[in-house]
Amino acid sequence: MEPGLVGPGPYRATRLWNEIIELFRAGMPLRKHRCRFKSYERCFKASEAVDCLHELLGSNQNFGPEVTRNQTVKLLKKFLKNHVIEDIKGRWGKEDFQDDGHLYRFPPSSPLKPYPKKTSCGKEVIKFPDWNEPKAGTSQEHISVKSVAMNSEMWYKRHSIAIGEVPACKLVFRRELTQTNIEEIWKSMTLSQLQKVLGLDSLDEVLDTKLVNSKHIVQNAYNVNKQGIVTLEDKSKELPHWILSAMKCLANWPSCSDLKQPTYSGFERDVFKTIVDYFGQMKEPLLTFHFFDVFVSVLGLLQKHSKAVEALQISCLLLPPENRKRLQLLVRMMARISFNKDLPPLSESVRTRTLMVQAFSRCILCSKDEMDLDELLAAKLVSFLMDNYQEILSVPSALKSSIEEHVVHLQRVQIKYAGADTDATFPPPSFCHQISADEFEYQRATSSQEPLAALLEEIATNKEISVKDKKKKLKQFQKSYPEVYRVRFPTPETEAVLFPEKTKQKPPVLMWALKKPFQPFHRTRSFRM
Repeated sequence: MEPGLVGPGPYRATRLWNEIIELFRAGMPLRKHRCRFKSYERCFKASEAVDCLHELLGSNQNFGPEVTRNQTVKLLKKFLKNHVIEDIKGRWGKEDFQDDGHLYRFPPSSPLKPYPKKTSCGKEVIKFPDWNEPKAGTSQEHISVKSVAMNSEMWYKRHSIAIGEVPACKLVFRRELTQTNIEEIWKSMTLSQLQKVLGLDSLDEVLDTKLVNSKHIVQNAYNVNKQGIVTLEDKSKELPHWILSAMKCLANWPSCSDLKQPTYSGFERDVFKTIVDYFGQMKEPLLTFHFFDVFVSVLGLLQKHSKAVEALQISCLLLPPENRKRLQLLVRMMARISFNKDLPPLSESVRTRTLMVQAFSRCILCSKDEMDLDELLAAKLVSFLMDNYQEILSVPSALKSSIEEHVVHLQRVQIKYAGADTDATFPPPSFCHQISADEFEYQRATSSQEPLAALLEEIATNKEISVKDKKKKLKQFQKSYPEVYRVRFPTPETEAVLFPEKTKQKPPVLMWALKKPFQPFHRTRSFRM
C-alpha cells in the first residue's frame, strides 16, 4: 500500500489516523518470538515497532523526516490505548508502551476511527445594504422607477444598441458604507478566497463561519507597525514586559539590549525555560481551538508551496489580534534562535531546531478534544511556519487590494439604462432545485415561448408602425428567436400576407409603339464605282 498525500478537507486528522494504521499493519514484520520459555507466533518487539513506524512516518509526505523517535513512541502508546496493538497476553487500554523488548501483536482487526458527524451550521448569508436606496438628503424626484411591461416597443429599445441607438438612462446613487458593512465585506471575501485556495466546495465541515469575527480581520489587516507586527488597541492584552525582554534576549543573542547578561553558565537555558513555561501554561493555543480543522486542512497543501503560503496567510488573518501578535513574535524568535550560530546549544541531546518545534508546537496548534495525531500535525505546521514566517505572517497584498477595489466600486454612482431596471420589481433570487427533463421542457414552453409568441403577434398586428420598421423588427426577432418565429410564420407565404403587394395597372398600348413585322433583307444599289 503506497502512502499518498491526504489533501485538505473535512476530517483530515481522522483520515491520516486510519491511513497510518493501515500502513503500519501492512508494513510491520511479524515473526516468532520466545518469552519466558514460551513461543509466540506472529508478534514483534516494542523496539522493532518503533523502528518500523519511525521509518514509515519519516518517508510519508504527510509527516516527513522531522518526526522524532520520541514522537513515534508517543504514537505507539496511543495505538496501545486504542487497541490498534495489544501485548501477547491480549492486554491493551493503557499508555505503558516503552521502547524496549516487550512483545506485542496486532488484534484480529485494528479499529479504524469513524468520521464524526458534524452538525451542519449552514452557509452564512451576509446581508449588504440596498445599494439602490438614495443617499440621505439626495433628491430623487427626477428619477422615476416604474414597473415596465415587456411590449414590442420596450423589446425594441433593449435591442436597439445593435443598430446604433442609445436608450434612456439614469443615475443610481449608492448609500454610504458603514464600518460594519466594510467589515462584513472583508469577512465574506476573505472566507471566499480561503475556500477557493483550499479547493473545497464549502467551508462548513472545517470551519463554523459564525465564529469568525469580522473586526479581527480588519484590525489584523490595517493595525500593523513598520515591521508588520499587529498593534493592539487593548494594551492589557500585550505580552508581559519581562517575557518580551527574555524573547528579545535569545532572538538577538549575544547583543541583548533589554537585559544585562550575567556571567554564569547556562543563563541562556534558564531564559529559554522561562519562555517555554509561560507559553505552556496557556489554556488555548495561539491558533485557537475553533480553527484547528482549518490549519490541519492547510497541511494538505504543503507540496504546493505557494498555495500553502497563501492559505496560511488568509487563515492567520482570522485570528484574534492578540493571538496573531503573539504568534508573530514567537515564531520570529524561534526562527532566529534556530539559525543563530552564536547561541550556545539549549539542549545536550536535541538539535536547536528540533527543540524549538518540540517546545512550542502544542502551544501553537492542538485540538480541544485530545486527538491522536495532533502532536505530529502541529510539528509539521510549526516547521513550515518557521521556514516561511515572514511571508505567512504578513498581510496578503493581493487580497487586500481586491477587497479595497470592491469597496470603492460599491461606493461609486452607477448608470442604469431603461429596460434594465425591470428587475427592480422582481422578488430577490432564491436557491434552485433540480427538476426533471420533462418538467424543464414544459416550463420552457410555457414560461418562455408563450410571452414571445404574444410579443411577435403584437409586432405583426401593430398598424401604427411603418412597413419598413415592421420588417426590421421582424427580421431582428427572427434572428433572436428562430423557433418562435417559425411557428408563427412556417412558410414565406404566411409572412407575405402581412405585406400585400399593390397591383400595378398596365399602361394602354399605343398603335405607334407597335413594331413593324419582320421584313426580309433587300439589297440596295452599291455605291462602288
